[in-house]
Amino acid sequence: MEASKLEHEVAGAHDALRFGLPGVKSDITISHPLQSIQVSQKKRKEELKRMVLMNTYGSALPLKMDLDMQILSRFQRLPGPLPSSMLGLEALTGELDDIGFEDYLNDPRDSESFRPVDMHNGMEVRLGLAKGPICPSFI
Repeated sequence: MEASKLEHEVAGAHDALRFGLPGVKSDITISHPLQSIQVSQKKRKEELKRMVLMNTYGSALPLKMDLDMQILSRFQRLPGPLPSSMLGLEALTGELDDIGFEDYLNDPRDSESFRPVDMHNGMEVRLGLAKGPICPSFI
C-alpha cells in the first residue's frame, strides 16, 4: 500500500495550494483481490511466451523485444490535456486486442471532480524540480 501512495510534497511539506487538502481515502482503500491474480497471471504468461521464443529462435529475439519495449515505454507526450496513449507499446505487447475494464469503465476524465492538467507542474515534476504527481486529477 505504501508503494502505490504518491507523495504531494514540495520542499518537504505538502503543497496545499497545488494539490488541495490531503485526504485519507487512498490510504484506506485497497485493490480488489482479483487484481493481484490478474497481474500475476499476466506476468506468468509473458514469462512463458519469452521462454518459448528463446527456445525457438534463440536468446537474441527476446532481448530485442525487451529493447523495443524499453524504447516504446519511454516515449510519452508532454503533460497537458491529451494523455499518452502508448499505442506502440500496446501494439508490441498485444494489449490492443484485449478490451479491459479501464477501456470502458472508470475513466477519470468522466468524473465530476476532475481537474484539468497543470502543464507547468507536470514539467516541474518530470524535470525533478518538484515532487508529487504530474497531474493532481481529483479535488
